[in-house]
Amino acid sequence: MANMAQAIRMALHVGESKLGVKDIFGQDVGAPLGGVFTATQGLKTAWNAPLDERGIVGCAMGIALTGDRCVAEIQFCDYIFNTIDLLKITGNTHWVSNGNYNMPLVLMTPVGAGIRGSIYHSHSFDAWASRLPGWKIVTPSTPLDAYGLMLSAIEDPNPVMFLKPKALMRVRGEELLPGEPESEKELKSMIDAPIGDRTSWKPNWPKLDTSFRVPIGKAKVCREGDAVTLVSYGRTMPICLKAADDLRAESGVAVEVIDLRSIYPYDWQAVKNSILKTRRVLFVNEDTEVTNFGEHLAYRVTQELFYEIHARPRVLAGKNVPGIGLHPNLEDNSVPQYSDILSELKEILAEQA
Repeated sequence: MANMAQAIRMALHVGESKLGVKDIFGQDVGAPLGGVFTATQGLKTAWNAPLDERGIVGCAMGIALTGDRCVAEIQFCDYIFNTIDLLKITGNTHWVSNGNYNMPLVLMTPVGAGIRGSIYHSHSFDAWASRLPGWKIVTPSTPLDAYGLMLSAIEDPNPVMFLKPKALMRVRGEELLPGEPESEKELKSMIDAPIGDRTSWKPNWPKLDTSFRVPIGKAKVCREGDAVTLVSYGRTMPICLKAADDLRAESGVAVEVIDLRSIYPYDWQAVKNSILKTRRVLFVNEDTEVTNFGEHLAYRVTQELFYEIHARPRVLAGKNVPGIGLHPNLEDNSVPQYSDILSELKEILAEQA
């Protein structure tokens, strides 16, 4: 099974060979490294940009305004904050031009904790991204979703931000990408550059199903249940699944688990339908708890479903601290962990209607 970095790399290969992507660029994106997570290794159109986040975003805007498709990367989302004004312009260009100009660009950036990256490599960006009108925001939790969402993002006529969870980039999926070989070793030998001299190396891309897509704005029900709805995305998604599975095994409680996959537009209908069935909901993500995107979802539940729910909607998010410390204890106490999710689920189940 491919890991997420390999899945993104294969999607970008489809993008440049089949979908008209002319440029894939960013700091260390080109040869020989192929990105800090190797997600752009071996791609023909990948090239290295200077260490200049504003230059990267500005260049992507210019390419997109000519009508060409591009994928740009900010090496870590922790360094994207000095581009906020440009991101705003990128998002509103189609609107302010009365639909006369599209911006067909993808901006991908690694997000979140889980790699012991300390204060400069552990930020989340989903709440900030959700406040950028005109952008679509996606964040996968599996390699298959990463592949399908990237292809949908490339095809979109306007800007899509692809938030890839740092801690999941090396995690292998449970489902084969359509067309990938079943053997992990075979896939690695085909598309992973060897250690050492890479001057003559070229990838041998598998014959992928290039028609596969994960629609932007479509959530996935990962576990069926009737006791409580658990909504998450990105890095916390696998932890939520484990908590739900363990709770079922321990006490027979069926938690309905939804992977949002798209932060904007988000699949409110899927969330609403689930809550109408379970009457209880917990939103989990690792961004800081103040002005968290989960708070918006909880607010909407309160506004639209107040008389349908049996317990107050809850949000489990990262602590509102200036940064995440390097020591494992500091990181583990700053963002939601397995025990936190399990505890919140038990509390909401115990809350009386």
